[in-house]
Amino acid sequence: MDTPDVSCKSMAVGDSVSEDMAWSLVWGVGGLLLLVWALRTLNWAWWTPRRLERALRAQGLNGTPYRFPKGDLKENVRLAEEALSTPMPLTHNIVPHVLPFLHRAIDEYGKICFTWFGPVPRVTIMDPELVREVLSNKFGHFGKPKGNLLGRFLVRGLVSYEGEKWVKHRRIMNPAFHVEKLKVTRCPCWR
Repeated sequence: MDTPDVSCKSMAVGDSVSEDMAWSLVWGVGGLLLLVWALRTLNWAWWTPRRLERALRAQGLNGTPYRFPKGDLKENVRLAEEALSTPMPLTHNIVPHVLPFLHRAIDEYGKICFTWFGPVPRVTIMDPELVREVLSNKFGHFGKPKGNLLGRFLVRGLVSYEGEKWVKHRRIMNPAFHVEKLKVTRCPCWR
């Protein structure tokens, strides 16, 4: 009397269940990663700009409203193309022709205003005393902009350094720009 081998069948069913659990785990982790990525993107492109806009308006600044996802880039390009299509007037007032979007924002919102470059607000300050105060502030709030990873890899040097690293490299570079050394490098036509 032959009995069927039940252990082989149960083993095959067990393999199928563990394989299904493995795929469920893979899909679950993949779905979780996709959800985290979507939330981070939504935070970067929508929630943070809206929060920054409320904070800027609470401080009394006026500016363009944030437009998802490009900010004012479309309007900036449109005004630049429009300015380039017209001939430049023979005056010293070149700002409306060279920076038409910024000129319009200053006319519309005042000498201290903000515009959007994608999801990043750009604050424009046209008051010389306030500009001097912002740039001479030693609190460290006005630092060099942080580029993306590729930009930081390609652009290294005195321009991108800050703090002690900048001081060290500035000391190394400073003698090269002494007046006597620069005179040697001048073009013969300037002599």
